[in-house]
Amino acid sequence: MQQAKKMSPLLAVFITVFIDLLGVGIIIPIFVPLIVANSQGILPAGTDKATCNMIYGLLAATFPFFQFFGAPILGTLADKYGRKKILQFTLVGTLVGYVLFALAIHYKVLWLLFVARAVPGFMGGNISIVTAALADISKPEERAKNFGLIGMAFGLGFILGPFLGGILGDKTVFRYFDYSTPLWFTALLTVVNIYYVAKQFPETFKPSARGTVSLLTGINNIRKAIGMVNMRVILLTVFLQAFGFSFFMQFNQVFLNDKFHFETKEIGMFFGYIGLWIAFTQGVLIRFVSNRFKAPQILRISLLGLGLAVGALLFPSQWWMLLLINPFIAIFQGLSQPNQTSIVSSMTPPENQGEMLGIQQSIASLAFTIPPLIAGFIVSVDFRLPLIASAVVTLLAWANFYFRYKVEETA
Repeated sequence: MQQAKKMSPLLAVFITVFIDLLGVGIIIPIFVPLIVANSQGILPAGTDKATCNMIYGLLAATFPFFQFFGAPILGTLADKYGRKKILQFTLVGTLVGYVLFALAIHYKVLWLLFVARAVPGFMGGNISIVTAALADISKPEERAKNFGLIGMAFGLGFILGPFLGGILGDKTVFRYFDYSTPLWFTALLTVVNIYYVAKQFPETFKPSARGTVSLLTGINNIRKAIGMVNMRVILLTVFLQAFGFSFFMQFNQVFLNDKFHFETKEIGMFFGYIGLWIAFTQGVLIRFVSNRFKAPQILRISLLGLGLAVGALLFPSQWWMLLLINPFIAIFQGLSQPNQTSIVSSMTPPENQGEMLGIQQSIASLAFTIPPLIAGFIVSVDFRLPLIASAVVTLLAWANFYFRYKVEETA
């Protein structure tokens, strides 16, 4: 018991997020072969490519759609009952989702795949809980650096997760492997995470009776966010940046498969490479940069760089050229995410951190829901269109922040 009290809250947050995001990353390599290529036979034989792309878009949108409703509810509950209890509850739900996903693949049941993404999607709002816990223990000047820890855990999860997913889902590696193997492995990791949170994750906040829980909280919070004049610019920036990045994250696999014929293992290794740069950025680079520049100064550069770097992906004719471009995407994204959160957190009273960061997560979840639905249709017209949309919308996020933030901040 005494040993648990001595446990560093920062380390506990880092390990919890790392295990959680490892489970998210491990699924990435199997999505395109599973749905777009229909290599497991989940869709009827002879299903045309356009229909496969549309179903892939719907499936990709399911997780953030339910996260949109789950994030603010979980954030409010974490303010009412404490971070630790609600985090444990969400991890159990995430475990159920991974098991259902594995069963859906094994028995080739398409509707169960959607259920399996919906459950952990709602519970995936737990990132707002972890972020609130980190805000609880961070001084104002340390927020961007400490939020970078979440990004570093995200990056490390994306190094090992996609790599493991690519290996565990490849029958050529071991004949008993199939696309459900990464899900069973992820379920096991989640059990470890549940045990770890129970034993080592410290409670960082004294619960209060404030906040009302409702299924409409996500929608009400969007209305509330629109009415927050002093935070309107930063929240619109969060929305546009997540909207643009969603096109890249959800359909970069399709781009790699269509243009360079990447399979499960190659997709896993490639995302692992991107994750390496995310981890470097948020574990090392962001601390160096945050000590020298304020969050708004960093965002004015990183958002512009992110939009231009995503656009640059359209030009290479050989896959190895992507190895030169993607580090810039990882670096600029790695600088943008925690500094956006830092600004939102710094403008929010301590007793409302869970609710406000839940609102931010809802905004990001809504932004991540819409692009897969659009891309599921336009990718059949031209596989480059999702990346074009990603670059354009990200540049809009930069323009909104660059030209408007300082004016409204001082108004």
